[in-house]
Amino acid sequence: MAPLARAATKERLSMSDTRSSNVTTLDTEFKRGLGLYDSTMVVVGSMIGSGIFIVSAEMSRQVGSPGWLLVAWTVTGVLTIAAALSYGELAAMMPRAGGQYVYLREAFSPVWGYLYGWTLFTVIQTGTIAAVAVGFARYSGVLMSWISESRYLVPPVHVTTGYAISLSTAQLVGIAMIALLTWTNTRGLEYGKIVQNIFTTAKTGGLAGLIVVGILLGWNLPAVSENFGNLWTPRGFSAIVPGLTAATVFGLFVGVSVAQTGSLFSSDAWNNITFTAGEVKDPRRNIPLSLALGTIVVIGLYLLANVAYLVTLPLSAIQQAPSDRVATATLENIFPGAGVVMMAVAIMISTFGCTNGLILAGARAYYAMARDGLFFRQAGQLNGARVPAWGLVMQGVWASALVLPRTFDPATGAYGNLYGNLLDYVISAALIFYILTIAGIFRLRRTRPDAERPYHAFGYPIVPTVYIAGAAAILIVLFIYRASTTWPGLVIVLLGVPVYWLWRRT
Repeated sequence: MAPLARAATKERLSMSDTRSSNVTTLDTEFKRGLGLYDSTMVVVGSMIGSGIFIVSAEMSRQVGSPGWLLVAWTVTGVLTIAAALSYGELAAMMPRAGGQYVYLREAFSPVWGYLYGWTLFTVIQTGTIAAVAVGFARYSGVLMSWISESRYLVPPVHVTTGYAISLSTAQLVGIAMIALLTWTNTRGLEYGKIVQNIFTTAKTGGLAGLIVVGILLGWNLPAVSENFGNLWTPRGFSAIVPGLTAATVFGLFVGVSVAQTGSLFSSDAWNNITFTAGEVKDPRRNIPLSLALGTIVVIGLYLLANVAYLVTLPLSAIQQAPSDRVATATLENIFPGAGVVMMAVAIMISTFGCTNGLILAGARAYYAMARDGLFFRQAGQLNGARVPAWGLVMQGVWASALVLPRTFDPATGAYGNLYGNLLDYVISAALIFYILTIAGIFRLRRTRPDAERPYHAFGYPIVPTVYIAGAAAILIVLFIYRASTTWPGLVIVLLGVPVYWLWRRT
Protein backbone atom coordinates (compact mmCIF):
# COMPACT_ATOMS: atom_id res chain seq x y z
CA MET A 1 0.00 0.00 0.00
CA ALA A 2 2.87 2.39 0.70
CA PRO A 3 3.96 2.61 -2.98
CA LEU A 4 0.35 3.24 -3.97
CA ALA A 5 0.01 5.97 -1.37
CA ARG A 6 3.22 7.60 -2.57
CA ALA A 7 2.04 7.38 -6.18
CA ALA A 8 -1.29 8.99 -5.26
CA THR A 9 0.53 11.76 -3.44
CA LYS A 10 2.80 12.39 -6.44
CA GLU A 11 -0.24 12.47 -8.71
CA ARG A 12 -1.98 15.05 -6.53
CA LEU A 13 1.15 17.18 -6.45
CA SER A 14 1.47 16.91 -10.21
CA MET A 15 -2.16 17.94 -10.65
CA SER A 16 -1.58 20.87 -8.29
CA ASP A 17 1.43 22.02 -10.31
CA THR A 18 -0.55 21.73 -13.56
CA ARG A 19 -3.44 23.68 -12.03
CA SER A 20 -1.16 26.52 -10.95
CA SER A 21 0.60 26.69 -14.29
CA ASN A 22 -2.76 26.90 -16.13
CA VAL A 23 -4.37 29.38 -13.80
CA THR A 24 -3.74 32.31 -16.15
CA THR A 25 -5.36 30.58 -19.13
CA LEU A 26 -9.07 30.77 -19.98
CA ASP A 27 -11.66 28.13 -19.11
CA THR A 28 -12.90 26.31 -22.19
CA GLU A 29 -15.69 24.11 -20.82
CA PHE A 30 -18.19 26.93 -20.15
CA LYS A 31 -20.32 28.92 -22.55
CA ARG A 32 -19.15 32.53 -22.61
CA GLY A 33 -22.43 34.40 -22.56
CA LEU A 34 -21.84 37.35 -20.21
CA GLY A 35 -20.84 40.62 -21.85
CA LEU A 36 -19.86 43.83 -20.05
CA TYR A 37 -23.47 44.90 -19.41
CA ASP A 38 -24.42 41.42 -18.16
CA SER A 39 -21.37 41.30 -15.88
CA THR A 40 -22.12 44.74 -14.47
CA MET A 41 -25.70 43.61 -13.79
CA VAL A 42 -24.34 40.66 -11.80
CA VAL A 43 -22.27 43.09 -9.69
CA VAL A 44 -25.11 45.58 -9.20
CA GLY A 45 -27.79 42.94 -8.75
CA SER A 46 -25.84 40.97 -6.17
CA MET A 47 -25.12 44.12 -4.15
CA ILE A 48 -28.59 45.71 -4.02
CA GLY A 49 -30.89 43.64 -1.85
CA SER A 50 -32.99 45.02 1.00
CA GLY A 51 -30.21 46.42 3.22
CA ILE A 52 -30.14 49.94 1.80
CA PHE A 53 -33.83 50.31 2.64
CA ILE A 54 -33.36 49.30 6.29
CA VAL A 55 -29.87 49.53 7.84
CA SER A 56 -29.63 53.34 7.98
CA ALA A 57 -31.96 53.30 11.02
CA GLU A 58 -29.60 51.22 13.14
CA MET A 59 -26.56 53.06 11.77
CA SER A 60 -28.07 56.43 12.71
CA ARG A 61 -28.61 55.20 16.27
CA GLN A 62 -24.98 54.11 16.44
CA VAL A 63 -23.39 57.31 15.09
CA GLY A 64 -25.98 59.79 16.38
CA SER A 65 -25.93 62.51 13.71
CA PRO A 66 -26.81 63.02 10.01
CA GLY A 67 -23.26 64.03 9.12
CA TRP A 68 -21.68 60.96 10.63
CA LEU A 69 -24.32 58.74 9.03
CA LEU A 70 -23.18 60.05 5.64
CA VAL A 71 -19.54 59.63 6.70
CA ALA A 72 -20.20 56.00 7.67
CA TRP A 73 -21.66 55.30 4.22
CA THR A 74 -18.77 57.17 2.60
CA VAL A 75 -16.27 54.97 4.46
CA THR A 76 -18.13 51.93 3.14
CA GLY A 77 -18.01 53.37 -0.36
CA VAL A 78 -14.29 54.10 -0.25
CA LEU A 79 -13.49 50.61 1.06
CA THR A 80 -15.79 48.83 -1.40
CA ILE A 81 -14.56 50.70 -4.47
CA ALA A 82 -10.92 50.38 -3.36
CA ALA A 83 -11.39 46.62 -2.98
CA ALA A 84 -13.12 46.28 -6.35
CA LEU A 85 -10.41 48.29 -8.16
CA SER A 86 -7.77 46.10 -6.50
CA TYR A 87 -9.54 42.83 -7.34
CA GLY A 88 -9.41 43.77 -11.01
CA GLU A 89 -5.72 42.85 -11.16
CA LEU A 90 -6.36 39.35 -9.82
CA ALA A 91 -9.42 38.89 -12.03
CA ALA A 92 -7.48 39.83 -15.18
CA MET A 93 -4.45 37.79 -14.14
CA MET A 94 -6.44 34.64 -13.26
CA PRO A 95 -9.70 34.69 -15.26
CA ARG A 96 -10.87 31.31 -13.97
CA ALA A 97 -14.17 30.02 -12.60
CA GLY A 98 -14.10 30.27 -8.82
CA GLY A 99 -12.76 33.81 -8.54
CA GLN A 100 -11.76 34.66 -5.00
CA TYR A 101 -11.31 30.99 -4.11
CA VAL A 102 -8.69 30.72 -6.87
CA TYR A 103 -6.97 33.97 -5.87
CA LEU A 104 -6.49 32.82 -2.26
CA ARG A 105 -5.37 29.37 -3.36
CA GLU A 106 -2.74 30.76 -5.69
CA ALA A 107 -1.53 33.64 -3.54
CA PHE A 108 -1.19 31.68 -0.31
CA SER A 109 -2.11 27.99 -0.26
CA PRO A 110 -4.99 25.61 -1.07
CA VAL A 111 -6.05 25.59 2.58
CA TRP A 112 -6.80 29.34 2.51
CA GLY A 113 -8.79 28.93 -0.68
CA TYR A 114 -10.70 26.06 0.87
CA LEU A 115 -11.49 27.93 4.09
CA TYR A 116 -13.00 30.72 2.02
CA GLY A 117 -15.00 28.26 -0.08
CA TRP A 118 -16.10 26.39 3.05
CA THR A 119 -17.35 29.60 4.69
CA LEU A 120 -18.95 30.70 1.42
CA PHE A 121 -20.98 27.50 1.11
CA THR A 122 -21.87 26.98 4.77
CA VAL A 123 -22.85 30.56 5.63
CA ILE A 124 -21.86 33.53 3.43
CA GLN A 125 -23.55 32.70 0.12
CA THR A 126 -26.24 30.29 1.34
CA GLY A 127 -27.07 32.33 4.45
CA THR A 128 -27.43 35.47 2.35
CA ILE A 129 -29.63 33.62 -0.15
CA ALA A 130 -31.85 32.45 2.73
CA ALA A 131 -32.01 35.94 4.26
CA VAL A 132 -32.84 37.71 1.00
CA ALA A 133 -35.42 35.06 0.03
CA VAL A 134 -37.27 35.42 3.34
CA GLY A 135 -36.98 39.21 2.94
CA PHE A 136 -38.83 38.80 -0.36
CA ALA A 137 -41.50 36.77 1.43
CA ARG A 138 -41.90 39.31 4.25
CA TYR A 139 -42.60 42.13 1.84
CA SER A 140 -44.89 39.88 -0.18
CA GLY A 141 -46.94 39.71 3.01
CA VAL A 142 -47.78 43.41 2.58
CA LEU A 143 -49.66 42.50 -0.61
CA MET A 144 -50.89 39.03 0.45
CA SER A 145 -51.80 38.81 4.13
CA TRP A 146 -51.61 35.01 4.22
CA ILE A 147 -47.81 35.23 3.84
CA SER A 148 -46.47 35.73 7.35
CA GLU A 149 -43.70 34.42 9.56
CA SER A 150 -46.29 33.85 12.29
CA ARG A 151 -48.75 31.87 10.16
CA TYR A 152 -47.47 28.33 10.52
CA LEU A 153 -47.86 25.21 8.43
CA VAL A 154 -45.59 23.48 10.94
CA PRO A 155 -45.53 25.27 14.34
CA PRO A 156 -42.13 25.79 15.99
CA VAL A 157 -40.64 22.56 17.30
CA HIS A 158 -38.13 23.44 20.01
CA VAL A 159 -34.90 21.48 19.73
CA THR A 160 -33.12 23.37 22.53
CA THR A 161 -34.04 26.22 24.87
CA GLY A 162 -32.97 28.87 22.38
CA TYR A 163 -33.66 27.20 19.03
CA ALA A 164 -36.62 25.78 17.15
CA ILE A 165 -37.56 24.59 13.66
CA SER A 166 -40.72 25.79 11.93
CA LEU A 167 -42.35 26.20 8.54
CA SER A 168 -44.42 29.35 8.16
CA THR A 169 -46.05 30.57 4.98
CA ALA A 170 -43.26 33.17 4.66
CA GLN A 171 -40.60 30.49 5.02
CA LEU A 172 -42.41 28.39 2.41
CA VAL A 173 -42.49 31.29 -0.07
CA GLY A 174 -38.77 31.91 0.54
CA ILE A 175 -37.94 28.25 -0.10
CA ALA A 176 -40.15 28.21 -3.19
CA MET A 177 -38.30 31.22 -4.62
CA ILE A 178 -34.92 29.56 -3.97
CA ALA A 179 -36.17 26.41 -5.71
CA LEU A 180 -37.54 28.36 -8.70
CA LEU A 181 -34.36 30.38 -9.27
CA THR A 182 -32.16 27.33 -8.75
CA TRP A 183 -34.15 25.48 -11.40
CA THR A 184 -34.06 28.33 -13.92
CA ASN A 185 -30.30 28.60 -13.49
CA THR A 186 -29.83 24.86 -14.14
CA ARG A 187 -31.50 25.42 -17.51
CA GLY A 188 -28.54 27.42 -18.75
CA LEU A 189 -26.69 30.68 -18.39
CA GLU A 190 -29.06 32.46 -20.74
CA TYR A 191 -32.01 31.95 -18.38
CA GLY A 192 -30.13 33.26 -15.36
CA LYS A 193 -28.77 36.18 -17.37
CA ILE A 194 -32.22 37.26 -18.59
CA VAL A 195 -33.69 37.17 -15.07
CA GLN A 196 -30.68 39.07 -13.73
CA ASN A 197 -30.73 41.78 -16.35
CA ILE A 198 -34.49 42.40 -16.14
CA PHE A 199 -34.74 42.55 -12.37
CA THR A 200 -31.47 44.41 -11.81
CA THR A 201 -32.42 47.08 -14.34
CA ALA A 202 -35.84 47.38 -12.71
CA LYS A 203 -34.56 47.64 -9.15
CA THR A 204 -31.77 50.06 -10.08
CA GLY A 205 -34.42 52.24 -11.69
CA GLY A 206 -36.62 51.81 -8.61
CA LEU A 207 -33.83 52.92 -6.26
CA ALA A 208 -33.08 55.87 -8.53
CA GLY A 209 -36.80 56.70 -8.51
CA LEU A 210 -36.84 56.65 -4.70
CA ILE A 211 -33.95 59.11 -4.69
CA VAL A 212 -35.58 61.48 -7.20
CA VAL A 213 -38.96 61.36 -5.47
CA GLY A 214 -37.37 61.82 -2.05
CA ILE A 215 -35.28 64.81 -3.06
CA LEU A 216 -37.81 66.55 -5.34
CA LEU A 217 -41.19 65.70 -3.76
CA GLY A 218 -40.15 64.79 -0.24
CA TRP A 219 -38.11 67.93 0.42
CA ASN A 220 -39.17 68.82 3.95
CA LEU A 221 -37.88 72.19 5.20
CA PRO A 222 -38.12 71.32 8.93
CA ALA A 223 -36.28 68.03 8.32
CA VAL A 224 -33.66 69.72 6.14
CA SER A 225 -33.15 72.43 8.73
CA GLU A 226 -32.83 69.99 11.59
CA ASN A 227 -30.58 67.50 9.78
CA PHE A 228 -28.31 69.79 7.79
CA GLY A 229 -28.45 72.71 10.18
CA ASN A 230 -27.19 70.43 12.97
CA LEU A 231 -25.19 68.08 10.78
CA TRP A 232 -22.71 66.96 13.43
CA THR A 233 -24.65 67.41 16.68
CA PRO A 234 -25.03 64.00 18.37
CA ARG A 235 -28.55 63.05 19.44
CA GLY A 236 -30.81 60.04 19.75
CA PHE A 237 -27.89 57.63 19.83
CA SER A 238 -27.84 54.29 21.59
CA ALA A 239 -24.95 52.99 23.68
CA ILE A 240 -22.47 50.92 21.69
CA VAL A 241 -21.51 49.15 24.89
CA PRO A 242 -22.40 50.24 28.43
CA GLY A 243 -20.69 53.58 29.08
CA LEU A 244 -19.60 54.20 25.47
CA THR A 245 -21.62 56.32 23.04
CA ALA A 246 -21.08 58.54 20.02
CA ALA A 247 -21.01 61.58 22.32
CA THR A 248 -17.23 61.21 22.73
CA VAL A 249 -14.57 61.26 20.02
CA PHE A 250 -13.47 57.71 20.72
CA GLY A 251 -17.08 56.54 21.02
CA LEU A 252 -17.81 58.13 17.65
CA PHE A 253 -14.88 56.28 16.07
CA VAL A 254 -16.17 53.00 17.51
CA GLY A 255 -19.72 53.87 16.42
CA VAL A 256 -18.70 54.51 12.81
CA SER A 257 -16.69 51.27 12.80
CA VAL A 258 -19.53 49.20 14.27
CA ALA A 259 -21.99 50.81 11.85
CA GLN A 260 -19.97 49.28 9.02
CA THR A 261 -21.54 45.90 9.76
CA GLY A 262 -24.79 47.21 8.28
CA SER A 263 -23.45 49.24 5.39
CA LEU A 264 -20.72 46.75 4.38
CA PHE A 265 -23.23 43.90 4.42
CA SER A 266 -25.58 45.98 2.24
CA SER A 267 -22.69 46.61 -0.17
CA ASP A 268 -21.31 43.08 -0.17
CA ALA A 269 -21.37 40.39 -2.90
CA TRP A 270 -19.78 42.67 -5.52
CA ASN A 271 -17.08 39.99 -5.86
CA ASN A 272 -19.59 37.43 -7.16
CA ILE A 273 -18.78 38.27 -10.77
CA THR A 274 -15.29 36.81 -10.24
CA PHE A 275 -16.87 33.39 -9.58
CA THR A 276 -18.33 33.40 -13.10
CA ALA A 277 -15.08 34.29 -14.91
CA GLY A 278 -15.36 31.14 -17.04
CA GLU A 279 -18.56 32.50 -18.62
CA VAL A 280 -17.56 36.14 -19.18
CA LYS A 281 -16.63 37.29 -22.66
CA ASP A 282 -13.14 38.80 -22.74
CA PRO A 283 -12.83 38.38 -18.95
CA ARG A 284 -9.46 40.13 -18.70
CA ARG A 285 -11.20 43.35 -19.75
CA ASN A 286 -14.83 42.93 -18.73
CA ILE A 287 -14.44 41.66 -15.16
CA PRO A 288 -12.24 44.56 -13.93
CA LEU A 289 -14.52 47.02 -15.77
CA SER A 290 -17.71 45.51 -14.37
CA LEU A 291 -16.27 45.55 -10.84
CA ALA A 292 -15.43 49.25 -11.15
CA LEU A 293 -18.64 50.30 -12.89
CA GLY A 294 -20.94 48.21 -10.69
CA THR A 295 -19.53 49.29 -7.35
CA ILE A 296 -19.31 52.97 -8.30
CA VAL A 297 -22.95 52.98 -9.48
CA VAL A 298 -24.25 51.21 -6.37
CA ILE A 299 -22.25 53.26 -3.88
CA GLY A 300 -23.37 56.45 -5.61
CA LEU A 301 -27.01 55.36 -5.36
CA TYR A 302 -26.59 54.37 -1.70
CA LEU A 303 -25.19 57.76 -0.75
CA LEU A 304 -27.94 59.59 -2.63
CA ALA A 305 -30.59 57.35 -1.02
CA ASN A 306 -29.39 58.46 2.41
CA VAL A 307 -29.54 62.09 1.29
CA ALA A 308 -33.15 61.44 0.19
CA TYR A 309 -33.95 60.03 3.64
CA LEU A 310 -32.39 63.04 5.35
CA VAL A 311 -34.23 65.68 3.31
CA THR A 312 -37.56 63.92 3.86
CA LEU A 313 -37.39 62.76 7.49
CA PRO A 314 -35.86 64.31 10.60
CA LEU A 315 -33.10 62.17 12.13
CA SER A 316 -35.35 61.10 15.00
CA ALA A 317 -37.85 59.64 12.50
CA ILE A 318 -35.04 57.72 10.79
CA GLN A 319 -33.79 56.40 14.13
CA GLN A 320 -37.30 55.36 15.17
CA ALA A 321 -38.61 54.10 11.82
CA PRO A 322 -41.04 51.18 12.42
CA SER A 323 -39.13 47.89 12.06
CA ASP A 324 -36.19 50.05 10.82
CA ARG A 325 -37.91 50.43 7.43
CA VAL A 326 -36.51 53.85 6.60
CA ALA A 327 -37.31 53.78 2.88
CA THR A 328 -40.91 52.80 3.61
CA ALA A 329 -41.24 55.67 6.10
CA THR A 330 -39.80 58.03 3.46
CA LEU A 331 -42.31 57.04 0.79
CA GLU A 332 -45.17 56.95 3.29
CA ASN A 333 -44.32 60.54 4.23
CA ILE A 334 -44.55 61.54 0.55
CA PHE A 335 -47.48 59.30 -0.48
CA PRO A 336 -49.55 58.66 2.67
CA GLY A 337 -51.37 55.34 2.49
CA ALA A 338 -49.54 54.20 -0.66
CA GLY A 339 -45.90 54.34 0.39
CA VAL A 340 -45.98 50.97 2.18
CA VAL A 341 -47.28 49.13 -0.89
CA MET A 342 -44.94 50.97 -3.28
CA MET A 343 -41.91 50.12 -1.18
CA ALA A 344 -43.01 46.51 -0.76
CA VAL A 345 -43.19 46.06 -4.55
CA ALA A 346 -39.79 47.74 -5.01
CA ILE A 347 -38.13 45.53 -2.39
CA MET A 348 -39.73 42.37 -3.83
CA ILE A 349 -38.20 43.21 -7.22
CA SER A 350 -34.87 44.02 -5.57
CA THR A 351 -34.66 40.86 -3.48
CA PHE A 352 -35.77 38.61 -6.35
CA GLY A 353 -32.97 39.91 -8.57
CA CYS A 354 -30.45 39.78 -5.73
CA THR A 355 -31.28 36.15 -4.95
CA ASN A 356 -30.88 35.20 -8.60
CA GLY A 357 -27.44 36.79 -8.79
CA LEU A 358 -26.27 35.05 -5.62
CA ILE A 359 -27.56 31.66 -6.82
CA LEU A 360 -26.04 32.07 -10.29
CA ALA A 361 -22.57 33.02 -9.04
CA GLY A 362 -22.13 30.85 -5.96
CA ALA A 363 -22.23 27.48 -7.72
CA ARG A 364 -19.22 28.45 -9.85
CA ALA A 365 -17.04 28.69 -6.72
CA TYR A 366 -18.08 25.19 -5.60
CA TYR A 367 -17.33 24.00 -9.14
CA ALA A 368 -13.73 25.18 -8.81
CA MET A 369 -13.42 23.54 -5.38
CA ALA A 370 -14.76 20.25 -6.71
CA ARG A 371 -12.32 20.34 -9.63
CA ASP A 372 -9.55 20.55 -7.04
CA GLY A 373 -10.98 17.54 -5.21
CA LEU A 374 -12.11 19.68 -2.26
CA PHE A 375 -15.88 19.43 -2.68
CA PHE A 376 -18.46 16.88 -3.79
CA ARG A 377 -17.36 15.50 -7.14
CA GLN A 378 -20.74 16.11 -8.81
CA ALA A 379 -20.42 19.85 -8.16
CA GLY A 380 -17.46 19.89 -10.54
CA GLN A 381 -19.48 18.59 -13.48
CA LEU A 382 -21.43 20.60 -16.05
CA ASN A 383 -24.82 19.49 -17.35
CA GLY A 384 -26.00 19.59 -20.96
CA ALA A 385 -26.61 23.33 -20.66
CA ARG A 386 -22.96 23.77 -19.62
CA VAL A 387 -23.71 24.97 -16.10
CA PRO A 388 -22.78 23.31 -12.77
CA ALA A 389 -26.28 21.99 -12.07
CA TRP A 390 -25.32 19.77 -9.13
CA GLY A 391 -23.54 22.68 -7.46
CA LEU A 392 -26.66 24.80 -7.93
CA VAL A 393 -28.85 22.08 -6.42
CA MET A 394 -26.55 21.54 -3.42
CA GLN A 395 -26.45 25.27 -2.78
CA GLY A 396 -30.23 25.52 -3.08
CA VAL A 397 -30.86 22.62 -0.71
CA TRP A 398 -28.56 24.03 1.99
CA ALA A 399 -29.89 27.59 1.60
CA SER A 400 -33.44 26.22 1.97
CA ALA A 401 -32.39 24.28 5.04
CA LEU A 402 -31.07 27.50 6.62
CA VAL A 403 -34.54 29.05 6.22
CA LEU A 404 -36.11 26.55 8.66
CA PRO A 405 -34.21 26.96 12.00
CA ARG A 406 -35.42 29.75 14.28
CA THR A 407 -33.85 31.42 17.28
CA PHE A 408 -36.04 31.82 20.38
CA ASP A 409 -35.83 34.32 23.22
CA PRO A 410 -37.48 32.76 26.31
CA ALA A 411 -37.69 36.18 27.99
CA THR A 412 -39.86 37.75 25.29
CA GLY A 413 -41.19 34.69 23.50
CA ALA A 414 -39.99 36.17 20.20
CA TYR A 415 -38.66 34.10 17.31
CA GLY A 416 -35.77 35.14 15.09
CA ASN A 417 -33.93 33.46 12.23
CA LEU A 418 -30.78 31.40 12.62
CA TYR A 419 -29.30 32.66 9.35
CA GLY A 420 -29.42 36.19 10.76
CA ASN A 421 -27.12 35.16 13.60
CA LEU A 422 -24.83 33.27 11.23
CA LEU A 423 -24.50 36.27 8.92
CA ASP A 424 -23.67 38.48 11.90
CA TYR A 425 -20.98 35.98 12.83
CA VAL A 426 -19.28 35.87 9.43
CA ILE A 427 -19.17 39.58 8.58
CA SER A 428 -15.81 39.77 10.33
CA ALA A 429 -14.67 36.54 8.67
CA ALA A 430 -15.61 37.92 5.25
CA LEU A 431 -13.51 41.02 5.97
CA ILE A 432 -10.55 38.79 6.84
CA PHE A 433 -10.84 37.02 3.48
CA TYR A 434 -11.10 40.34 1.63
CA ILE A 435 -7.97 41.62 3.39
CA LEU A 436 -6.10 38.40 2.60
CA THR A 437 -7.16 38.49 -1.04
CA ILE A 438 -5.95 42.06 -1.53
CA ALA A 439 -2.75 41.23 0.36
CA GLY A 440 -2.39 38.48 -2.25
CA ILE A 441 -1.76 41.19 -4.85
CA PHE A 442 1.42 42.21 -3.02
CA ARG A 443 2.46 38.58 -2.55
CA LEU A 444 1.91 37.61 -6.19
CA ARG A 445 3.81 40.69 -7.39
CA ARG A 446 6.77 39.25 -5.47
CA THR A 447 6.35 35.52 -6.11
CA ARG A 448 5.20 35.77 -9.76
CA PRO A 449 6.67 39.01 -11.07
CA ASP A 450 6.63 37.82 -14.68
CA ALA A 451 2.97 36.72 -14.76
CA GLU A 452 0.82 38.46 -17.34
CA ARG A 453 -1.15 41.30 -15.78
CA PRO A 454 -3.45 42.89 -18.38
CA TYR A 455 -4.80 45.20 -15.67
CA HIS A 456 -2.82 46.59 -12.76
CA ALA A 457 -4.53 47.45 -9.48
CA PHE A 458 -5.57 51.10 -9.61
CA GLY A 459 -3.39 53.29 -7.41
CA TYR A 460 -1.11 50.41 -6.41
CA PRO A 461 0.23 50.24 -3.72
CA ILE A 462 -1.71 53.11 -2.08
CA VAL A 463 -5.31 52.08 -2.86
CA PRO A 464 -4.88 48.41 -1.82
CA THR A 465 -3.07 49.57 1.33
CA VAL A 466 -5.91 51.96 2.17
CA TYR A 467 -8.36 49.08 2.02
CA ILE A 468 -6.22 46.75 4.13
CA ALA A 469 -5.62 49.42 6.77
CA GLY A 470 -9.26 50.55 6.90
CA ALA A 471 -10.72 47.05 6.99
CA ALA A 472 -8.18 45.96 9.61
CA ALA A 473 -9.12 48.91 11.86
CA ILE A 474 -12.81 48.00 11.59
CA LEU A 475 -12.00 44.36 12.35
CA ILE A 476 -10.10 45.27 15.51
CA VAL A 477 -13.03 47.36 16.75
CA LEU A 478 -15.51 44.57 15.98
CA PHE A 479 -13.44 41.96 17.79
CA ILE A 480 -13.27 44.19 20.88
CA TYR A 481 -16.76 45.73 20.96
CA ARG A 482 -18.82 43.10 19.12
CA ALA A 483 -17.09 40.00 20.46
CA SER A 484 -20.30 37.95 20.67
CA THR A 485 -20.88 38.25 16.92
CA THR A 486 -17.29 38.20 15.66
CA TRP A 487 -15.43 35.45 17.49
CA PRO A 488 -18.04 32.80 16.52
CA GLY A 489 -17.31 33.71 12.90
CA LEU A 490 -13.71 32.63 13.36
CA VAL A 491 -14.95 29.37 14.86
CA ILE A 492 -17.04 28.72 11.73
CA VAL A 493 -13.99 29.36 9.55
CA LEU A 494 -11.68 27.18 11.67
CA LEU A 495 -14.15 24.29 11.59
CA GLY A 496 -13.19 24.09 7.93
CA VAL A 497 -9.61 23.06 8.79
CA PRO A 498 -10.39 19.44 9.82
CA VAL A 499 -12.86 19.20 6.94
CA TYR A 500 -10.12 20.31 4.53
CA TRP A 501 -7.75 17.61 5.72
CA LEU A 502 -10.56 15.06 5.47
CA TRP A 503 -11.13 16.00 1.83
CA ARG A 504 -7.38 15.80 1.18
CA ARG A 505 -7.14 12.34 2.69
CA THR A 506 -10.16 10.94 0.88
